[in-house]
Amino acid sequence: MIDYADFTPSWIDAARDRIADMAVTTPLVPSPHLSKLAGNEFLLKLEMTQPMGAFKLRGAANAILALEGDVGGVTCCSTGNHGRGVAYAARARGMRAIICMSSLVPQAKIDGIKALGAEVRIIGKSQDDAMAESLRLVEAEGLVEISPFDDPYVIAGQGTIGLELLDQCPSLKTVLVPLSGGGLAGGIAFAVKARRPDIRVIGISMDRGAAMHASLQAGNPVEVEEVPSLADSLGGGIGLDNRLSFPLCRDFLDDVLLVTEDEIYRAMQTIYYEDRMVCEGACVVGIAALQSGKLPKSDGPIATIITGRNIDMTVHADIMQGRDVTLGNTTIRGQAYAA
Repeated sequence: MIDYADFTPSWIDAARDRIADMAVTTPLVPSPHLSKLAGNEFLLKLEMTQPMGAFKLRGAANAILALEGDVGGVTCCSTGNHGRGVAYAARARGMRAIICMSSLVPQAKIDGIKALGAEVRIIGKSQDDAMAESLRLVEAEGLVEISPFDDPYVIAGQGTIGLELLDQCPSLKTVLVPLSGGGLAGGIAFAVKARRPDIRVIGISMDRGAAMHASLQAGNPVEVEEVPSLADSLGGGIGLDNRLSFPLCRDFLDDVLLVTEDEIYRAMQTIYYEDRMVCEGACVVGIAALQSGKLPKSDGPIATIITGRNIDMTVHADIMQGRDVTLGNTTIRGQAYAA
């Protein structure tokens, strides 16, 4: 692992070149409905249009394409989309992949990873349990571990989104980034502020089990209890020995906002009914922050990252119809969509 001081913008420039043939440059499109609500142009960065349905392909592809020598295979722990990205990139390179996941991961994400030819192992009830199994595979079987967030190649891959945002909207003033382990938020914030330090970058997570938010408040990585969420992709810890994504988020994020399950529910309806998009709960936390009035005013265009489309369609249908959704021991009361 490189030292934090050695992670420079050149890592992200190199990642952009490395992944060009595997990950696509995704569209940045305006949402008329949300622009009216924000009082400024509100833009959607459509990472759900990546070949495997989520931004995670960028970091996984960069890490796997950078591997040298005879590699017997790769492993990782994942809440869903990172595993899917690793499985996709590993298959493209003809490599074995074992994805370790907790029992909290939705079945739709497990099935999607298996469909890409990877082996899935369900271990324990937290991402820390899954991480322990992934690290065991490194020792026992000689696999290479691809971290979901605390890896310079993964972070650099996710950071390429920031470069695209600056190219696509030079007048950009605010970026809203779903916040989990910090690879996406830290990478984008670092890439954007290296060129435009005036741009405000805000990390957004759910209000239950947000590990990076709790760690930033504590001043060091801490463990949190993982709970089911509509934004399940944002679950999991950041690792107590975190060396890169925590300091990147600490030093380059301007703020962190938390949204409720009810607010995520409504935002999922909004992007479907107003922008005709099927999105995971983690994708819409920026929209949830806007609709709930938690987002500070911006003096120019705002962009949010629509991170993935790999949702259980039964759950999605329930939300669109305004039905109750049960997550573990919690029931989110249904609400019919109203603009």
